[in-house]
Amino acid sequence: MKQPRAGTRSAVRSADYMAQTLRLLQERVHHVHKRSLNATDLLSRDDLEKLAEISGCSAQVALPQCRTTPNLDKYRTALQGTSVCNNINNPRQGASNTPFVCWLPAEYDDGIFLPKGKNQRFNNFLLPLVRQVSNNILSTLDAGVLNDREFTDMLTFFGQWNDHDLTFTPISPSIRSFSNGIDCDESCEQTEPCIPIPIPPGDPRLPTGPDSCIPAFRSAAVCGTGLSAFNFGGEPKREQINALTAFLDLGQVYGSEEKLALSLRDLSNDGGRLRVNTEFRDNGRELLPFSPLQVNMCATRGRVTNDINAREVPCFITGDTRADENIALTSVHTLFLREHNRLARGLKRIKPHWDSETLYQEARKIMGAYTQSFVFRDYLPHIVGDNEMRTRLGRYPGYNPRVNPSISNVFATAAFRFAHLSIQPFLSRLDANYRENNRFPSVLLYKAFFTPWRIVYEGGIDPLLRGLVGRPAKLNTQDHIMVDAVRERLFQFVMILGLDLGSLNMERGRDHGLPGYNAYRKLCSLSQPRNQAELARVLNNADLARRLLQLYGTADNIDVWMGGLSEPFVRGGRVGPLFACLIATQFQRIRQGDRLSSRQFLQG
Repeated sequence: MKQPRAGTRSAVRSADYMAQTLRLLQERVHHVHKRSLNATDLLSRDDLEKLAEISGCSAQVALPQCRTTPNLDKYRTALQGTSVCNNINNPRQGASNTPFVCWLPAEYDDGIFLPKGKNQRFNNFLLPLVRQVSNNILSTLDAGVLNDREFTDMLTFFGQWNDHDLTFTPISPSIRSFSNGIDCDESCEQTEPCIPIPIPPGDPRLPTGPDSCIPAFRSAAVCGTGLSAFNFGGEPKREQINALTAFLDLGQVYGSEEKLALSLRDLSNDGGRLRVNTEFRDNGRELLPFSPLQVNMCATRGRVTNDINAREVPCFITGDTRADENIALTSVHTLFLREHNRLARGLKRIKPHWDSETLYQEARKIMGAYTQSFVFRDYLPHIVGDNEMRTRLGRYPGYNPRVNPSISNVFATAAFRFAHLSIQPFLSRLDANYRENNRFPSVLLYKAFFTPWRIVYEGGIDPLLRGLVGRPAKLNTQDHIMVDAVRERLFQFVMILGLDLGSLNMERGRDHGLPGYNAYRKLCSLSQPRNQAELARVLNNADLARRLLQLYGTADNIDVWMGGLSEPFVRGGRVGPLFACLIATQFQRIRQGDRLSSRQFLQG
């Protein structure tokens, strides 16, 4: 996985430094006194304040001065790129590097921070291994995939694009255990920050045993939560960081932090444009610039093609670190880069007196209006369905400063991951007549992860964009859920072991302490099935209900991601009632809680 950007790394390091220090102190206290004490029993107030200062955590809770921010009501300026001061009265609401909100209290093994279900029973049952759930419920063969008869692949990848505007959960910046130095990539020992995913007996792909696992890392904790809560009088339960803003502001294009936003701009002239690639073009058109990072996880050409002499190209850089995850997503990034620069050039022609800053901000404002229109008018109705659009996402009522737009943990970690089930096992590349491209044919998805060289050397973005709009998405059905390209071969050419996206999703939910399926059904005023017959009615599938309860024992324990994606679609949508509720509620809050919304587009 990619490392978070610079500002995010600072926030993550601060939280981890604080948690690590207090954890070691706590272990020391317990060892000496043979009883459970707070680490802070050994520290004075001055010591605690100093620890907060040197860890960087104190800066995370300092309130900014909004009234002195230039253009506060006009643009999402460089400072506003972080969305600090979007809400004048609550300046950090919806800002980047702030906590996900919890719509329900988190559930941890120890009630504070230990991942859910590792050692403790819930509702009298141990939680099943996530890889076992993946094998038993999610697995499908490519031959069993059904095509969506209404929607194309663009629905899938626009969903990913949109998600990357709103959520990014940084993992711990360390890949080694805080207490014993164990490398999480090489060991299957459960030790902070490692949360290895065990391989169940008889796994069809992976060897079993104590030394066999899928490596995984805990999400970074927010300063002042979990073990460090008493430093700030904060939330005693561990919380996680959203590195992005909670607004539809195209942070994935422009960056969600001031330093990154500035580095993406072309400051060599007064055109207000974004930087482009200086080495390659795509049939004369612009490509994304290359990342300056020395570590290049996109050097995959030799491994994919089995050509040790193949020339490698660096990863591209954009406002979001995940732009290279697959070439369909990279193509959408490229399209938006070109559109910003097209707008900036057009504005320059009709407003020649505008300086570079004004051209950049005005083009960005238009781009922001685009994305809000696309999401609320063209995308969400096909996801959440007729009822939620009517009851929650109808006509825009206007900005409400009392609405908290911050992204919820369950939205980021479960509900908005629904589109993982609409991924095809390949990416189509089509010619100008929307037929298979003979020169550069469609490519298996697992061979398209972190491969920007395919865009540079294999026909650019046009064949991929035609494939996104000209070929169907996969239809999520209860018996053909997740293709092997992401369930068995995720990031195969850049990881030690191909990952399982389904297992990672559930493990992430447990790391974050997400309550189970029925708790969120209750939150959404939906029924809470108490036995197999009731679950079968909710899912309209007796066999699936039986298999889920064989694993979980009770519907209360079903991982919310697993339960939500198992439901049949709502009318007019592509998710079930639970995810429709959670997704629509989140976007309702995003829209009403954004002071800088483009109202004329949201009303249209």
